[in-house]
Amino acid sequence: MITFCIALLVLIGGYFIYGKFIERVFGIEPDRKTPAIKNPDGVDFVPLPRWKIFMIQFLNIAGLGPIFGAIMGAKFGTSSFLWIVFGTIFAGAVHDYLSGMISLRHNGESLPETIGRYLGVTTKQIMRGFTVILMILVGAVFVAGPAELLAMLTPESLDSTFWIYVVFIYYIIATLFPIDKIIGRVYPFFAAALLFMAIGILAILLIQFPAIPEITDGLQNKHPNAVNSPIFPMMFISIACGAISGFHATQSPLMARCMTNENQGRSIFYGSMVTEGIVALIWAAAATYFFSPEGQSAFGITENADNVNGSAAIIVQKISEGWLGVIGGFLAILGVIAAPITSGDTAFRSARLIIADFMKIEQKSITKRLVICIPLFILAIGILIYSLADKNGFEMIWRYFAWCNQTLAVFTLWAITVYLAQKKKLYWVTLIPALFMTTVTITYILYDPIGINLSYNLSVSIGIGMAIISGIYFFLKLPKLKNVQ
Repeated sequence: MITFCIALLVLIGGYFIYGKFIERVFGIEPDRKTPAIKNPDGVDFVPLPRWKIFMIQFLNIAGLGPIFGAIMGAKFGTSSFLWIVFGTIFAGAVHDYLSGMISLRHNGESLPETIGRYLGVTTKQIMRGFTVILMILVGAVFVAGPAELLAMLTPESLDSTFWIYVVFIYYIIATLFPIDKIIGRVYPFFAAALLFMAIGILAILLIQFPAIPEITDGLQNKHPNAVNSPIFPMMFISIACGAISGFHATQSPLMARCMTNENQGRSIFYGSMVTEGIVALIWAAAATYFFSPEGQSAFGITENADNVNGSAAIIVQKISEGWLGVIGGFLAILGVIAAPITSGDTAFRSARLIIADFMKIEQKSITKRLVICIPLFILAIGILIYSLADKNGFEMIWRYFAWCNQTLAVFTLWAITVYLAQKKKLYWVTLIPALFMTTVTITYILYDPIGINLSYNLSVSIGIGMAIISGIYFFLKLPKLKNVQ
């Protein structure tokens, strides 16, 4: 627990120290008018107060990642703590803040447009399709988890299939309505439930101070299938939203369209990511204890531990109810349910706006919103049906989602790096994370069975080689970038 406490303090300190540094690197202009002030449309460009934007952003980016991802990542051991802390401070929060602020400077434009602005038209076209596919995957993936939890809390007649239909109906309504009608009113409450869950679990951790591995015990891979699941790159893909996530950059433009001053950026973008990192760290610690023999005994696990460990939803339920009681556990699970559902509906909202921006379709008319949304929902339902039909379907879709998510982060980091170079700012703050995540994503897709399934050493070698080539190409282009006016 000493390692956990230090990690928690470092995360909090990172917001105030490194977050302020990154804000200076960007160079905010408090007097510059924001998109919500310049061109409000009553649908997506709607001025909102800072606290509400923070709560919405936090809930949008949270999803299942900092909870389910942290639970799966905890199987790797104490190294998961290091990735959550340093990944959040130096990669994820920087990625979220700068992508959000760049979108703000360009009238709240969608992520593919920003990527294309700095990486070229061809990359923009690819990213338009790639990002929309990721948004559909998010919408599909983030249904199964909450539906399973809701089924646990309701009568048997209301099974997970029933709740899937309910969630999709909600998706349609929330995606079509103006942002201040449902999202702006309901999300702060859901975000409060998620924060209650995190604070409650944190309080129990600090009170009970359970024996969990310390960094002084070493960083050995504790994964049950360590041979086929090496820490690099598997852990860096498993713990996505709790450290860095490309999905976050698709959500930031939604909030950039609601901000009223550039000085709100650090608390909204960098602060939301740090808060999510704290949630991930808390669940990683709780899950680490749960997976231990002492934890299994404390939570009264009598069935085969492998069966329990295979379902993150069951682990969430047992930890929440076991530590917070029936009422506290219910509120905690409500937060865990709300996070992925709300991330799913804003994913579809992002997809709608990306397509609308690309096809130049105005969004004041609900009919034109429907024209875009209906095909998106049909595709998402098709993916979900596949995942339910195959016992391993959900796991496979999750792994594709995780890789797509981190790959999008790579493109976003490279676009931000080019932006900083053009502005003659300190581009190293994103260049280093870009090189690292390039290595991670390429190695993963080459090594994992969902990809090419090459040998581990060959996959790592190619991943490192591609990162080096990317870095060399960047520095060859750097003189031209610095001459851009």
